Amino acid sequence: MEEHKAKILEVCNNICKDTLMETLDISYVDVGENFLIAKMPVSPKVHQPDGVLHGGASVALAESVGSAASYVFLDGQEFFVRGIEISANHVRSVKDGFVYAKASIIHKGRTTQLWEIKITNEDGDLISNCKLTTIALPRK
Repeated sequence: MEEHKAKILEVCNNICKDTLMETLDISYVDVGENFLIAKMPVSPKVHQPDGVLHGGASVALAESVGSAASYVFLDGQEFFVRGIEISANHVRSVKDGFVYAKASIIHKGRTTQLWEIKITNEDGDLISNCKLTTIALPRK
């Protein structure tokens, strides 16, 4: 099982080359039966002007991990995944360290999927709570 988890994380991290995920230093760090976790460093690169994590960077992290989770838990060879709606509630600010985004499935339909993505700091405090709807479209 650990080898399977390592392979999934390797695939997720490898597909980030030359993408926004690489720009934001997002990496996938854990996967389970119905979740995927990614982390992102909080530095001036992702700050808003007053020195805290930009909400847009949080949303980019949430959509990245939720979309990757859809890819992992659906057949990525038969479908491509697109985010079609995302919402975020930012409840706490963070200035440095890492944030972790855990995407957990709420609804796994054949066409649409609903994900809850909780973003926490290194102490486990909730930073943002996001909800992402993805759509799986057949590859032609």
